Amino acid sequence: MSLSTWWLFFAMTFVVSATPGPNMLFIMSTSARHGLQPAVLAMAGCMTALLAMMSLSAAGLGALLQSFPAVFDALRLGGAAYLAYLGLKCWRAPVFDAARDTLAGQARAAKPVALPAAQSGAIYRQAFLVAASNPKAILFAAAFFPQFIDPVRATLSQFAILLITFTVIEVTWYFVYALSGKRLSIYLQRASVMRAFNRLTGGVFIGFAGLMAVTRE
Repeated sequence: MSLSTWWLFFAMTFVVSATPGPNMLFIMSTSARHGLQPAVLAMAGCMTALLAMMSLSAAGLGALLQSFPAVFDALRLGGAAYLAYLGLKCWRAPVFDAARDTLAGQARAAKPVALPAAQSGAIYRQAFLVAASNPKAILFAAAFFPQFIDPVRATLSQFAILLITFTVIEVTWYFVYALSGKRLSIYLQRASVMRAFNRLTGGVFIGFAGLMAVTRE
């Protein structure tokens, strides 16, 4: 792989990763509700799923899904159902009004309440499932990565370079979205704002689910 090829991959991946999607929305909303530390768990869950899916793609699962559309459709519809469930869960999430007590609101904004270990694990699992809910990531990796691999050179080392580059760019954008969510937390002290935020994020998740359900290619 030449340096110019790597730079092209870098630029394209930078733009693709910046595009808002279910992963970025989940990380941003987690940061807004719970703080940066739980958002890091969400990042870890999303990246674990993405790296696993890309490894499966390299192992040939992408070709398998293309050969058996029924399997792909089952995974796609299952992923859409999970995103819809997550959207409804966000929509119906309970709210509180920290702004009624100014001091309590300031303390909560300055230092989010630590989550129990069980809830932290749930955030990681939810993030993993959000990222894994879209089997198109496997097909994307199967179609995108080979375009930048020189067939006359060692394939495995080139794939490793692309995967590391992708990971660094993706995690960088995760932090951008997480920090944006952290800034939103200041405004979520009022129950009315939190309720609107829950319904907005829930509606967007449901929208992603609808797009995944109807889009076959």
